Amino acid sequence: MTSRRAFLHTLGIGLAATAIGLPAMAAGSKPFDASAFAAAQAAGKPILVEVTAPWCPTCKAQKPILSGLAAKPKFKDLVMFQIDFDSQKDLLKKFEVFMQSTLIAFKGAKETGRSTGDTNAASIEALLDKTV
Repeated sequence: MTSRRAFLHTLGIGLAATAIGLPAMAAGSKPFDASAFAAAQAAGKPILVEVTAPWCPTCKAQKPILSGLAAKPKFKDLVMFQIDFDSQKDLLKKFEVFMQSTLIAFKGAKETGRSTGDTNAASIEALLDKTV
């Protein structure tokens, strides 16, 4: 059982990380992994690739929208990957991305749509609808 002191310590670390601006991932989102991405494509899964940067206010605005949408039953199979705009330049080239806050939707191996700088929940949901 977790002690109160350990719990408070963990909570403090989490709050400190948020305060200094460490990147938070949307619910269910994980760092991009080429083999996991290829496996999801081969399985015909709905996929979202999110290009983000910790300093980007638009990216921060997208996170709660993506978390909320990922919690919807129709997106239960959605596989979400994050690409860091600042440190993963090779992936930016691969996906032909030129700006942070870019969302790329796939249904299996087929790209179904993309958007950049969008913070409208309805249009992001419409993008994700193309994946299912």
